[in-house]
Amino acid sequence: MKNHFAFYLLFFNQRTSLFCKTQFMKNTFKEIPNEYKITSLVNQNTYLVAGELKVWKGATAEVHSTISSTEEYKPTLLGTVPDLTGEEALEALNAASKAYGRGQGLWPTMKVEGRIAAMEKFVVQMKTKRAAIVKLLMWEIGKTLPDSEKEFDRTVEYIYDTIEDYKQMDRDSAKFQKNSGVHAHIRRGPLGVVLCLGPYNYPLNETFALLIPALIMGNTTVFKPAKHGVLLLSPLLEAFQTSFPAGVVNIIYGRGRTLATPIMKTGLVDVLALIGNSTSANAIQANHPQKNRLRLVLGLEAKNPGIVLSDADLDLAINECISGATSFNGQRCTALKILYVHEDIVAEFNKRFAEKVDNLKFGNPWENDAKLTPLPEPGKPAYIQELIDDAVLKGAKVINRRGGETTENYIFPAVLYPVSKDSRVFEEEQFGPVIPIVSFKNIQEPLDDMAASNYGQQVSVFGSEVKTLAPLIDTLVNLVCRVNLNSAAQRGPDVYPFTGRKDSAVATLSVHDALRSFSIRTFLAAKDTEYNNAILKELLDKKTSNFISTDYIL
Repeated sequence: MKNHFAFYLLFFNQRTSLFCKTQFMKNTFKEIPNEYKITSLVNQNTYLVAGELKVWKGATAEVHSTISSTEEYKPTLLGTVPDLTGEEALEALNAASKAYGRGQGLWPTMKVEGRIAAMEKFVVQMKTKRAAIVKLLMWEIGKTLPDSEKEFDRTVEYIYDTIEDYKQMDRDSAKFQKNSGVHAHIRRGPLGVVLCLGPYNYPLNETFALLIPALIMGNTTVFKPAKHGVLLLSPLLEAFQTSFPAGVVNIIYGRGRTLATPIMKTGLVDVLALIGNSTSANAIQANHPQKNRLRLVLGLEAKNPGIVLSDADLDLAINECISGATSFNGQRCTALKILYVHEDIVAEFNKRFAEKVDNLKFGNPWENDAKLTPLPEPGKPAYIQELIDDAVLKGAKVINRRGGETTENYIFPAVLYPVSKDSRVFEEEQFGPVIPIVSFKNIQEPLDDMAASNYGQQVSVFGSEVKTLAPLIDTLVNLVCRVNLNSAAQRGPDVYPFTGRKDSAVATLSVHDALRSFSIRTFLAAKDTEYNNAILKELLDKKTSNFISTDYIL
């Protein structure tokens, strides 16, 4: 049965597709393997506040998957989550604020070893939930089985790497310095209460890339999961509850603006940690009455270009560009969202690139070799079709045979060429399966476009002539924050800096940098006098201070 969305999509395409013909194709139902079937609903009826899993008896929101469980297409009900109000949001904020205690709480004053022990306890429990979380990743957001497993395993690795980096930070600071007759013991301390808002495309990994470093540095948190990928946090609620002191981690469910707005208006939030888009980030922080006191840790949009030079290895460039543009259906801030190809090779590039895109397999996440999977947002195919229609209206053509084929939960990647610079797909972060291609004669053309763009996260450059690459790299590093040589844009490895210029990011996320983004340098200073030195010696000998420590953590 076609749902109302499919009907709307057909109507929309008939009305607006002036230069291209959209084909609506029914999904071919394939029996779901038993281990991946939805046999019971996840009816999440609790939320975590002040160390208590509180039962919610109010309104709930249904969570659906765009993946169908039946031959006759319809979305699959996965479960429900609480639809909390501003009152519950403030309850969570007050719990976090109380746990921080203006810096006097148990968690921010705890010894480093104590916070590490809590984090290690959590990750041990987390690993027991791998199968459940991987299954929900596939159903909730349509991520392939290998990528879902990778996201879980990568997150566990991230936590352990963060613990090790925190240990090294403590080792490096386990000493006194002396300058100009003053002793100093310099460490990093927490900032306060963190409001953490994660993304739907990496609801575990990127969410934890905010949450984990914030926690281990001694901050307390209020965390709201993304709309899509919300249920996969359910298996971890008890682990959060039992691993951390009451109020340190508070997890609430509901509409972002409904919950975030009253929280921010209090002025009690010290750090806004968000991975999403700049519009949301601006709207949320605008509610804070003392913005100068608000630390921002943001991962935002990107319009990462791929630049294919005339001397590029075409096989390599095409394979990397396909991976970069279509991995997880292009729903990554690190995806290649526009391709610049030199005019001398653009015809050959387009021919081979389009053929390879058409050969990509669409299927459910658990199917072998499925590279394209159902889109989690029901309205995303219609949005992508709008971009295609607009580009075609302004002179582009869909150059791959299958481009724009639509099913109830997907639209096949459309390769567009030549794309006009006044088209929407040239300007917008499409965050889905459409690939615009622009040819260039002079390398200054893409450079000027990048300089004028609102975004500046990454770029991928494909070429071999060092004399050409050297000055190009020297310019690109000042336009974006990561230049990928003959490889697709990506976030990892997580030990490398992850950030961006302009509207793409605020602060730096990586294992090493995130610990610093969620902390501040603080220190004890004492003049080098006999009186002070005796006190310092006693403080060190008796080990009565959690801050003053020269112990070496193994």
